[in-house]
Amino acid sequence: MMPKANKLIHESSPYLLQHAHNPVEWQAWGKEALNQAATEDKPILLSIGYAACHWCHVMEHESFEDENVAKVMNENYVCIKLDREERPDIDQIYMDAIQTMGLNGGWPLNVFLMPNQKPFYGGTYFPKTKWLEVLDKVAVAFQNSRTQLDESADKFALALNASDSEKLNLGSLQADTFDATILSEAYQKLSNSLDWDNGGTLGAPKFPMPVIWKFLMNYAYQSQNPESKKALEFTLTSMANGGIYDQVGGGFARYSVDAEWFAPHFEKMLYDNGQLISLFADAYRFTKNSYFKEIFEDSIRFSVRELMDSYCRFYSALDADSEGEEGKFYTWTYQELKKILGEDANAVLKFYNVTENGNWENNRNILFRHSTIDDFCKVEKLDPKDFEEKLSSTNAQLLEAREARIRPALDDKILTGWNALQMKGLCDAYKANQDEKYKAIAQDNFVFLSEFVWDGSQLSRSFKNGQAKLNGYLEDYALTIQASLALFEITSDATILDFAEKLANYTVKNFYDDKEKLFFYTDKSSETLIARKKEIFDNVIPSSNSVMIENLHWLGILKGNSSFTDISEQMLKQMQHLLPREPKFLANYASAFALKAYQSFDVVIVGKDAKKLQKKLWTHYLPHTFIMAIEEESDLQVVWKGKEIINTKTTIYVCENNACQQPVYSVEEALAQLKK
Repeated sequence: MMPKANKLIHESSPYLLQHAHNPVEWQAWGKEALNQAATEDKPILLSIGYAACHWCHVMEHESFEDENVAKVMNENYVCIKLDREERPDIDQIYMDAIQTMGLNGGWPLNVFLMPNQKPFYGGTYFPKTKWLEVLDKVAVAFQNSRTQLDESADKFALALNASDSEKLNLGSLQADTFDATILSEAYQKLSNSLDWDNGGTLGAPKFPMPVIWKFLMNYAYQSQNPESKKALEFTLTSMANGGIYDQVGGGFARYSVDAEWFAPHFEKMLYDNGQLISLFADAYRFTKNSYFKEIFEDSIRFSVRELMDSYCRFYSALDADSEGEEGKFYTWTYQELKKILGEDANAVLKFYNVTENGNWENNRNILFRHSTIDDFCKVEKLDPKDFEEKLSSTNAQLLEAREARIRPALDDKILTGWNALQMKGLCDAYKANQDEKYKAIAQDNFVFLSEFVWDGSQLSRSFKNGQAKLNGYLEDYALTIQASLALFEITSDATILDFAEKLANYTVKNFYDDKEKLFFYTDKSSETLIARKKEIFDNVIPSSNSVMIENLHWLGILKGNSSFTDISEQMLKQMQHLLPREPKFLANYASAFALKAYQSFDVVIVGKDAKKLQKKLWTHYLPHTFIMAIEEESDLQVVWKGKEIINTKTTIYVCENNACQQPVYSVEEALAQLKK
């Protein structure tokens, strides 16, 4: 029976709704809960997680569903549940606080706050016995040692508001030019952490970290460094072969618990898959490795099948657990596989490393590859074409059988920034294989971003049940601008570019800190919290500041707006001295730096064959190149002005910041100009 005091039933977040029937008197973050803490002078217990979080489920089952534990929590605390995906601004503050306390971060994140929201203690997952002990000790300390806790909380709050300029010594290398040797130094530092046995970076758990491999690909192209290209191909192949990739249905899990990409935490996140579609699509164009094409195409099929609604909007995540067991939906016993596939499946089972006793927990098998189809067939003396057909039909059978299982829970909130990552993935995939379906879905997704979560003046963060809510964060603006630029490139629709410019103008006005030359994470009109933070470092999702550098670089060129260019360059000058020191956490800044250190090209193709020549150019991996195609002369956009059709031939203009080389008429001539 749900206690009347648990108010989460009125929320839309799937994570909060998961806790709506706990005996804990949970409330959502808001004025009512915060005022209650102040009025009753009670500490706040802030518990943060997300719907697909495995250890969040474990702690809920062990502690938050327990009547005795709930009684202790309800008597001593104002208990607040928070979805970190809806409120990353709050999560960011209290994650920083935990790390300032010298504790390890992660989710669930459980933080104890004074009634004024200042933190004084916390941690991540606690087993039930330990949790009860912590609850009692903190409650006693709040009653008996209030002065010391107040002093401690004030110190943590002060640390959270420390200047980023001072902490990171921003702007200490104010060079007038952007020297490419900084990228060589960043690569050398990064190369020390490459895992040449398993792919990725050294250690476990292993996250895909698309920003690192995007930088490596960019660097490999520009520097012609064979080692960086080898590391890229090896890592992408290892990830795609591993259990972190769903061999049957496509798409990547959030991370691998081991160093070999074998056993994932099975939740699948939209933000990972959107970025990995982009990464594999670009890697296919760079390396011409057809396996990478297979991976991004299957990953799109997965996201369309399992995460997309009928309006081409994408849900946030799929849970790791089903039927109370992690990975049950995705794993197989040997007996199940034999029953579904019959006796002639032995070669496929061997290819996927299936064993009779299981290669994972509870006699279950995670399907993964050790080798290419060609190498496997050579050893097994099989015909590669026949085996490939067999593998394809086997996967179809297994996918059909899996559909009959109880599915993992779906986090069906629709987040603006994450949809933008998926939209960009579709645009990059379109450039790699020109499948018109990808462009159509991206265009429909743009309708959502430009009409459903944009009200004409502000972006919203989250959308569910027909309602947009919460002010958008810098992440939402930055990623939506980035995706809009990607869609503009493949459509030449000027209204999309105008939308990107509108968002950029709003972002500069409402997020930019002119003093530190970086953007705050929250809108100046957003709720006032105990700190207003900046998202500096790249993580699984690139830092919103690093994305804004790239956005403003391109918008400065495409719109002829020198103020965008100036902000972009100032931001990089603040950060460039850090690139050789922390490339793992600044990889997207390194990619942005490459836009300045190397040449970046704006290419305009005009004439009746413009789209055809554009598609031919896209078959080449050309980072730092924005390729536009218009069939008739136009002066609607700065970047198109003065670009004439010469001698009735389709004409290609290869330009740098709108300063163009001699017009040419063939892809080969254009490539020669691009590679000078």
